[in-house]
Amino acid sequence: MNFWYIASTCFYLGKIPIAPGTFASLVTLLIWPLIPLNYFNQIIILIILFTIGIISSRIVAKKMNEKDPSEIVIDEVVGMGIALFMLPNELILYLFAFIFFRIFDIFKPSFIYSIQKTPNGWGIMLDDIIAGFFAWLTCQGINSIL
Repeated sequence: MNFWYIASTCFYLGKIPIAPGTFASLVTLLIWPLIPLNYFNQIIILIILFTIGIISSRIVAKKMNEKDPSEIVIDEVVGMGIALFMLPNELILYLFAFIFFRIFDIFKPSFIYSIQKTPNGWGIMLDDIIAGFFAWLTCQGINSIL
């Protein structure tokens, strides 16, 4: 396969037959604590992954002739990264981020559902980015009371 397929599936995590998006989110949860708790590092990583995600998801979805193939999981990686963005490295907050991100991503409340219809890879990425942002906001609230 080509670079874009490997990128969009996050080194074939998307090929896992059961719940590839959840598995990609879990892998992100396990890797994220290795990234220094530094605004610059985390934002650069998210921007790079987002950019690669837009391009790769557009190319792969078009090649597969599907609107949002389940194999594309780079959107879950970016969304989960946003949910974890600058959270203190505390297990409870990370678990909350994972749970809330998956809830927002799976159930797509409010306008998250309609945003996924945006064409050219944007819809694939944007619904998870918004879900990640909602999860991040929820975790910020939880962090402020812990």
